[in-house]
Amino acid sequence: MLPEKSLQGRVAIITGGGTGIGRAIAFEYARLGAKLVLASRSADHLEPTARELESKGAQVLCLATDVRIPEQVDHLCDETVRRFGSIDILVNNAAGNFICRAEDLSVNGWNAVINIVLNGTFYCSRATGLRMIESGRGGNILNLVATYAWTGGPGTIHSACAKAGVVCMTRTLAVEWARHKIRVNAIAPGPVETEGAGSRLWATPEVRSAMLDAIPRGRIGNTEEIAQASAYLVSDFADFITGEVLVMDGGQWLGKGMFGR
Repeated sequence: MLPEKSLQGRVAIITGGGTGIGRAIAFEYARLGAKLVLASRSADHLEPTARELESKGAQVLCLATDVRIPEQVDHLCDETVRRFGSIDILVNNAAGNFICRAEDLSVNGWNAVINIVLNGTFYCSRATGLRMIESGRGGNILNLVATYAWTGGPGTIHSACAKAGVVCMTRTLAVEWARHKIRVNAIAPGPVETEGAGSRLWATPEVRSAMLDAIPRGRIGNTEEIAQASAYLVSDFADFITGEVLVMDGGQWLGKGMFGR
């Protein structure tokens, strides 16, 4: 856990910031002194989180934003600068996913996920990156990806392809923007306990047991772990880290080998 005030005065935009991992990141950044801008397509997802953060003394701006629409992303950035004066951190957490075999996936279904995950991440990165470059102070961009970006994701071809693009984007921008003092990193979480995720992805005891059996660490992750790691990656303690993808999945993607349990 980072010392308090490690992000004192920094301004952080968090997409998908009202629920799940985004919400946990918001609370951790607030604990460390950051000013927060929470973005989501639905204002209803943002307001309860914002009220709770404000009750703890955090400065919070909520903006309903569809990351698929560049004009709304530009508005998000303009309002952030108008309210807080700068953008120091961007967390690209907004995502969309559903389970579907490739042969059953419609063009609209494909585009829905690609537009949120891949295009939305680029729109947000470009808009914030331009402002970080202009400021001369640089900043940090953190992307939430998934290990199936490099293993493949049967049943989630749309999300796997989109996340693979974001991994490549992370490494490309890390090189291109290093000269502007912008670091770009990513976290690839494994199964994480969030509201709603369990009911969709491991809804039955059988499915949950099978999933746990595939994780060498033997448990599901929690949002606080992801939030703490994300805070480290955007802090000055990680100043020599860029273009990195931090895997947090309890060893799941590595597997157990032929002699595993």
